[in-house]
Amino acid sequence: MAGFLKAGDTIAGNAGTATATIGKETFEMFMVKDLRATATKNKADVRVLGNRNTQKKATGWEGSGTMTIYYVTSRFREMMYDYIQNGKDTYFDIQITNEDPTSATGKQIVTLLDVNLDEVVMAALDTEADALDEEVSFTFQGIDLGTKFTVPTLG
Repeated sequence: MAGFLKAGDTIAGNAGTATATIGKETFEMFMVKDLRATATKNKADVRVLGNRNTQKKATGWEGSGTMTIYYVTSRFREMMYDYIQNGKDTYFDIQITNEDPTSATGKQIVTLLDVNLDEVVMAALDTEADALDEEVSFTFQGIDLGTKFTVPTLG
């Protein structure tokens, strides 16, 4: 008989935290609505004799992501402004912890290393918005998979 995932072991999307370390300062990213970071393989086409199929070979990877944040901090605007005015680019780390106390899977901690912002909203107004937010795209150059979920017990 096959088992199934218990609904209580799924992870609630708001059950966790995110912190950023910029220079020597670490702060909680309380303004995050959603964050998604993806590692994507770069692949090269490989053609070989005797096979009509174009095969793929991994040649590296790229890290990118987006986060939607409430429009309540100037920190990212300051970083972009520093780059615009002085050419000083900022790289920083973001640590994401998923921890839902109702799940038997425990917690997962992933740190995105050398995060660099792609674009930042410098000013915003919206007469239709109950709460202003902004989408921030970024790249990252490394990952630390510090703590992993445990395998849930199937029902």
